[in-house]
Amino acid sequence: MSRAFVNEDAGADRPDLPELPLSPHPNYVTPRGLADLQARLAARQADLAALRAREDRLDKLPEAAAERDIRWLEARLKAAIPVDPAALPLTEVAFGLRVTVADEDGQEAIYDITGEDEADPALGRIAPQSPLARALLGAHVGDEVTWARPAGNLTLEILSIDHVPDPSADPDDPAA
Repeated sequence: MSRAFVNEDAGADRPDLPELPLSPHPNYVTPRGLADLQARLAARQADLAALRAREDRLDKLPEAAAERDIRWLEARLKAAIPVDPAALPLTEVAFGLRVTVADEDGQEAIYDITGEDEADPALGRIAPQSPLARALLGAHVGDEVTWARPAGNLTLEILSIDHVPDPSADPDDPAA
């Protein structure tokens, strides 16, 4: 048989994309983080269905990327360890709680200790594995902790420990 009639690309109809890395840390999630992972999975599944419904499916890369993302999200959900912060006492800084701190100059900052997948330092959401969260976890109101930063150590005083407000709650509802 002539080589002209051999499909050298047989079996290569799917691009070989590297898998997304999974964190080696326990996947603690808040209710908000769990709902976000579930919503992201549903959105990616809808994306994949739309991609598969395309008339022109010559480019398999978008489908392969969606399938890879779905595998990653499913793995994160399977490994999820839900934590209900509402059930936690406000006696010490813990996963799922909000902590207000003041630095040596009296500048206040608020941090929510959240799961890795919902961490966003710009919004004050930090993962428990971050150096700041590790310094804060277990501290009590009035304690001073040292945050080891590349720019130098910073002493923080714990001013308050609170539950993170429910974003779906009505701010005018006195029961919220």
